[in-house]
Amino acid sequence: MKMKKVLGLILTVSLAAAGLAACGTQGSTVSKGGATGDKFYIGAMGPLTGSNAVYGQHVKDGAEIAVKEINAAGGINGKQIEFKYEDDEHDPEKAVNAYNNLKDWGMQLLMGAVTSGPSVAVAEETKNDSMFQITPSGSSQDVIKYDNAFQVCFTDPNQGVASAKYISNQKLASKVAVIYDSSDVYSSGIYAKFAEEAKNSNFEIVAAEAFTSDSKSDFSVQLQKAKDSGAELVFLPIYYQETTLILTQANDMGFDPIFFGCDGLDGILGVKNFDKALAEGVMLLTPFAADAPDEKTQNFVKQFKETYGEIPNQFGADAYDAIYIIKAAIETAGVTPDMSTSEICDALKSAITKITYDGVTGAGMTWAPTGEVNKEPRAVIIKNGTYQLFE
Repeated sequence: MKMKKVLGLILTVSLAAAGLAACGTQGSTVSKGGATGDKFYIGAMGPLTGSNAVYGQHVKDGAEIAVKEINAAGGINGKQIEFKYEDDEHDPEKAVNAYNNLKDWGMQLLMGAVTSGPSVAVAEETKNDSMFQITPSGSSQDVIKYDNAFQVCFTDPNQGVASAKYISNQKLASKVAVIYDSSDVYSSGIYAKFAEEAKNSNFEIVAAEAFTSDSKSDFSVQLQKAKDSGAELVFLPIYYQETTLILTQANDMGFDPIFFGCDGLDGILGVKNFDKALAEGVMLLTPFAADAPDEKTQNFVKQFKETYGEIPNQFGADAYDAIYIIKAAIETAGVTPDMSTSEICDALKSAITKITYDGVTGAGMTWAPTGEVNKEPRAVIIKNGTYQLFE
């Protein structure tokens, strides 16, 4: 009887050991190339809940359209894409948690995050893991401080410089006021370069008024100073949530300058309970215009509208391009799914600097080893409740 118990115990221990060995084998497969090694596992994260959900939702939707198209056309070198997206609520800590969840799932490379703070936080993780990272819309320079990270969007400084040049070249105003968020890296980064470039332009910054994240409901003081300064244009390097309040309060006080912003204003037409008539004439610098006549843009917009029932914003377009950029880099590098994460990273960070990509957010896009994208911005103006190219 005792011998049977001993043999039973030995069998139990052996089975447990075998189970652990099997788990260990699966784990090593995940770390080397996704859950099976026969597909490319692309992870992403962004806000699906909270005040910035419109950005993250469109990124998810745009990426999923690209993945579906690529898989239907035979994949990447015959290999399908598995895509998984996690909600980070526009929170850096939750973005890192999402990143770890995606690693457990088998992620081999990251498309994300969506907003700058989470993108910077996750960049520390991808650097430590030697994982390739490309963000569709995280525009802070700190996102690309390591050589494994790249951007589809413009950096904050580039948006500031491009905005100042555009306002000057188009002779939109001679007196410009700025309202910006000094507590936000996106807003303050754009403003700093805008102010620097303005010194070489044909307009004068007559007022520069800041607010912070804990005081962004009443803009009467900033608007009054802009009005008193004689500003013909107010530059808003901020997000659309605060912009809706600024437009409402400016209308109440009878202040009607040109309002000009960057990609953070994209999404303003989707804000509930906001009088969209107040956004008429608002301009923003963006790489994407949904009414652009080229075939690629129109096909993407058509697919997006048919699938999700709305017009994509710039963030969705950036994500759509990001997936195709990953595809192009993989094909150029000859990457296969059975390669390790670090092998994929090394191959892609070299390949992406050699490709030229024509996307919906820019033709002839190229990348510097620093991670910055080179492409031409477009200006759009809101007319009749839609974004239209400004010509």
